[in-house]
Amino acid sequence: MQSRLDRLFAVLLALAVLAGAPLPASAETEVLVWHAYRAAEKAAIEKVAAAYSASHPGVKVTTLAVPYDAFADKISAAVPRGKGPDVFIYAQDRLGGWIEAGNTVEPVDFFLDKPTRDRFIPSTLDAVTYKGTVYGLPVNYKVITLIYNKKLVTTPPRTSTELVATAKKLTDKAAGRFGLAYWYSDYYYHAALQNAFGGRVFEKGTAKPVLNAPENVKGLDLLVKWIDEGILPAEPSTALITALFNQGKAAMIFTGPWFLGEIAPEIDYGLAQLPTLAEAGNAPMRPWMTVEGAYIAAPSKNKDVAYDFVKYLTDRDGARIMALEGRQSPSNKAIYDDPKVAADPVLKAFRTQVEVAVPMPNLAEMTMVWSPATIMMASVAKRSTPPKAAADKAQAEVLKSLSELRRK
Repeated sequence: MQSRLDRLFAVLLALAVLAGAPLPASAETEVLVWHAYRAAEKAAIEKVAAAYSASHPGVKVTTLAVPYDAFADKISAAVPRGKGPDVFIYAQDRLGGWIEAGNTVEPVDFFLDKPTRDRFIPSTLDAVTYKGTVYGLPVNYKVITLIYNKKLVTTPPRTSTELVATAKKLTDKAAGRFGLAYWYSDYYYHAALQNAFGGRVFEKGTAKPVLNAPENVKGLDLLVKWIDEGILPAEPSTALITALFNQGKAAMIFTGPWFLGEIAPEIDYGLAQLPTLAEAGNAPMRPWMTVEGAYIAAPSKNKDVAYDFVKYLTDRDGARIMALEGRQSPSNKAIYDDPKVAADPVLKAFRTQVEVAVPMPNLAEMTMVWSPATIMMASVAKRSTPPKAAADKAQAEVLKSLSELRRK
């Protein structure tokens, strides 16, 4: 009889939380949230947690910042054993692996009503969907876009033809100056070219890798063409690109919001959408989008309250704090109608860019792609292997790795 009463009380408690009703003082529930934020982002999520706790008597949301380099492994090791948080926030690229491993991420389809589903930019919700099931709510997104030095570029290029022409005028290799600089040998950054041609890592709707698809090879061919134009620095890296831009020696770069904090104060910069590609029928460059989802840990004993906090975090009040104070690009569509958010040129630029972005694959098989793709990009960038041959080799390596994994 007592256990039935306990279960009834638990159900009533969950309904009270979801309805926004105050909880009995004796029934305080603590929700632990893991994240990897620092500086302004950390302060912002702490503010959201405090606001939620203040407006939900009987609930205390506690946040814990986990070092990013160890975060994914910590989730994999602790959460399935019930030693982790109630909620964790992480990019969607590891989602498939955690789901396949089991007892890590709780599906949220049961909780997800239409108004909540409709609040998000559709592609961001797609990013936290795995094999047709939604496993989290998208908090924010990150994409690369065009950032340019206003002293060197008055009007950012809208097409690849304009991009190359402008970059050629501004390139002086002898002086170490380049019209365009980005980490083109990194597969993540290169994906914007690949995707413009209709390229992909996996055949649509399957886990079948297709790194050597004809469209992918076209993207590599265009990269080689740009390298041959002489507008790009050799052996690019984040350190080199940062140095070139801050010294006024890189007129335009392709990068994301993480770079903004690295720009020297004296550089007057602007943001613009990545250009369309004449070589791809004037299709836009389509960068990968990474989405930080808020996931409920499968072993959590406070799933209802945890989901309610995640819902609050991604609603307008929470999203506004994360945008204006945390400097994130929220996945919530409505927040971009907020006057202060709408007037922010950085947030506006990334909101425009995300319209043509492609969610980075969240399949478990993606972990097998990165190493062969990295080798492929390095060999193409150094011109040591033709694009088609490099793509064929990468495809073979991925298939081999997947075959060996499935035999285990």
